[in-house]
Amino acid sequence: MLQHVLEASLRQTMSRLIRPALHPVVPVSVQRLLIRQAYRSSTPPRGCDFRKETLADVPVIRSTFGAVNQGTVLYLHGGGYIIGSAATHKGLTGHLAKASGCTVVTPDYRLAPEHPFPAALDDAEAVWHRLISDGHSPAETAIAGDSAGGGLAIALAMRLRDKQQPLPASLTVFSPWTDLTQQALYSPEHEPVLQPRWTAKAAKLYAGPEPLDNPLISPVYGNLTGLPPLLIQVGSQEILLNDSERLASAAQKAGVDIRLEVFNSLWHVFQVHSGQLDRATAAVNAAGEHIREHLEG
Repeated sequence: MLQHVLEASLRQTMSRLIRPALHPVVPVSVQRLLIRQAYRSSTPPRGCDFRKETLADVPVIRSTFGAVNQGTVLYLHGGGYIIGSAATHKGLTGHLAKASGCTVVTPDYRLAPEHPFPAALDDAEAVWHRLISDGHSPAETAIAGDSAGGGLAIALAMRLRDKQQPLPASLTVFSPWTDLTQQALYSPEHEPVLQPRWTAKAAKLYAGPEPLDNPLISPVYGNLTGLPPLLIQVGSQEILLNDSERLASAAQKAGVDIRLEVFNSLWHVFQVHSGQLDRATAAVNAAGEHIREHLEG
């Protein structure tokens, strides 16, 4: 009963505070400030350790929980490629570190509109290669991300494959943004977080002069053949539900080991409420299990 009340309360909070902030008329600089404040309610589990450092000239936050006895997760944060940071996602990465037993490395990749495509992808790739050169085996390293970061995770894996580079042990994406053309947005009865006009603006700011259906911008249009095992989690109350379902379908057709989990009545990247909302905690625990299952060593 208490969880039901909490879920309703969180949904109202998202609708009244987050969704209005994500409006195309609100300046990006203001949105960054508002979202930074809003994410303060997403708290990591007690015992997490966060360390700032720089890898390949990209600032990162390294998140750990207790004694790390697994591998490494390169985590790419969401925010429509225009907002968000490694710091805003410390709650989520902290819970993922606990659930997976891994060190979670979150880059502060460059954001649009100051740095449009392919800046974010270039930064993510640079950090990946630095992790590998520092001795992190690809077989013991996973890539994960949420929203835009989820799409970026898929794009990074595609780029690595196309360059015939070693691939991560697995991919895990929460509510991934995989089609920036918005040609097949889902229309839920209630969407507590995202507005199509805001995502459309963010897409244009990120893509710049590049076509929105460029597979490294909208991975659903790409060739997914040869990608590592993929876990997709998405809520039923979000306009990006179709992005996840279409990605899952394309991955399945390409022969990828794919698992799609749709959480009824939950919203965009609900996993940020891990540690508060039981279903969010369970989702992150499942993600941690997926990551552990495919690590070698």
